[in-house]
Amino acid sequence: MFKFQHNEYLLALAAIPILALLYFLVLRWKKKTIKKIGDERLVKEMIKNYSPQRFAIKFILITTAFASGAFALANLRSPKGSEKVSRNGIDVMIALDVSKSMLAQDVKPTRLDRAKQALGKLIDKLSNDRIGIVVFAGKAYLQMPLTGDHGAAKMYLSSATPDVVPTQGTVIADALKMCYSSFNTKEKKYKSVILISDGEDHDEEAAKVATQMANEGVIINTIGIGSPEGAPIIDAATNETKKDNEGNTVITKLNEAELKTIAEKGNGIYQLYSNTDDVVAKLDAQLSNMDQRTVTEDSLVNYKSFFQYFLLLSLLLLVIEMLVSERVNSEKRKKVPVKLAALLLIAFFQLPVAASAQDEKAIIKKGNEAYKKNEFDKATEQYQKVTTKTPANATAQYNLGNALYKNSKTDEAVSAYDNAATNLSDKAEKSKALYNKGVVLQNNKKLPECVTAYKEALKLNPQDDDARQNLQKALQQIKQQQQKDNKDQKKPKDDQKKKEDQKKKEDEKKQQQPQQQQPKITKKDAEEKLKALLQQEKNLQDKLQKVNTASPNKPEKDW
Repeated sequence: MFKFQHNEYLLALAAIPILALLYFLVLRWKKKTIKKIGDERLVKEMIKNYSPQRFAIKFILITTAFASGAFALANLRSPKGSEKVSRNGIDVMIALDVSKSMLAQDVKPTRLDRAKQALGKLIDKLSNDRIGIVVFAGKAYLQMPLTGDHGAAKMYLSSATPDVVPTQGTVIADALKMCYSSFNTKEKKYKSVILISDGEDHDEEAAKVATQMANEGVIINTIGIGSPEGAPIIDAATNETKKDNEGNTVITKLNEAELKTIAEKGNGIYQLYSNTDDVVAKLDAQLSNMDQRTVTEDSLVNYKSFFQYFLLLSLLLLVIEMLVSERVNSEKRKKVPVKLAALLLIAFFQLPVAASAQDEKAIIKKGNEAYKKNEFDKATEQYQKVTTKTPANATAQYNLGNALYKNSKTDEAVSAYDNAATNLSDKAEKSKALYNKGVVLQNNKKLPECVTAYKEALKLNPQDDDARQNLQKALQQIKQQQQKDNKDQKKPKDDQKKKEDQKKKEDEKKQQQPQQQQPKITKKDAEEKLKALLQQEKNLQDKLQKVNTASPNKPEKDW
């Protein structure tokens, strides 16, 4: 699809009807002048070498050159991002444990940080594969469906924390099921799951699910992160160690046995995390040996410009017009130097614009190279060079938003995405900018604003499943927050009301209780009643002892 980058320059085409009017006025003036000079036949004989047809041709050449120059300034271009790119690859679902046990520091700085680092490097190596992300703790959630947009995958990965899953625990079976539902169930190969966890769930169902998925052609690789000796969990909010219900410090230990079993049942490999590069290299080698199929994806925003062709056409038409004479068999015209000067003047004004556009592309390219190397400060600097000079450059604004988000400058990133969306004319590209804006706002807990961004993105591209899923998740988060706020507001009132009702009942009971005369009891009756009470207490203790022996208490896991 072809689009003009600077539509404002197309307003110059409005001058063409004015030029046409001037042309016809000149023709009318010539006819009147001929009549004024004298005998019309004699005058025509004197100017018989003049060619009205050539005069018309010269006008058409000049007008066409002018229009071509306007098109060159507007810069016609086609987005390479909309081109289909075919590549051989597989589908990889990443199942990342984000339970609080992953905050243990037996792997520095934390298990979760190291897991995200390893997965980030692995994503860089899976250039031809589609990637999806599932995060899990007490429940499993699809964080990102399968996509070839690896930049978005790393963005989602960086935002994965225990806060994204409200229920704590470790449900590996549910995470595997969620991964399986994300694949194309009609295919019996080209699918792999990478599970990275400390394995603290002791769930026999996980091995059964792994076996079922292996029968469907899914290869499951597992990474154990942590230590068998275990480590305490540091609460990020209080910076204190987590304790169980009995006040004992919780020690979370790596459950290698379960992760090995899952990998074995899933026809994959198990690795104990020790070094990021080693883990990534082994996984990359294992995935590279899998059967691959052709994957068709849209590559992201890049443009091919065609302004130079219009500029060349404009210059060529002006040269031709200069060589075409209004007279038949005329001598070399004396006006050639003047027209050459005009030609050079036009080229002087148009070529700097073309050179500027080329310079901006080169700067953006440098920024893209820095971004790929994770040099986000340098990338931001390059993109800002372009946006400072040309704020309407949507590509630079879009890429600047990505770089700023990587530098945790969320407000500035949102502003850059807004600028990109304002200057983008293609609906699909504008939808992507608004979607990224929504992601930044959602990760920054600005839920109402992110809902608005997702809705705007869906209006432009109703087929965007990622935006739809994130919108549903944001709406659910808003609902949960509202319920929590209402509960917090209602609780003090309910407690106060209960206290008042209880006090009222006690007062009424005291007022209504009749005065009774205490009955007299003999010593013998008192001893018999005491024996009966002791026997009842003994029977009750025997029953409790039997229950405790048969059903020992199992502490609830919330990490």
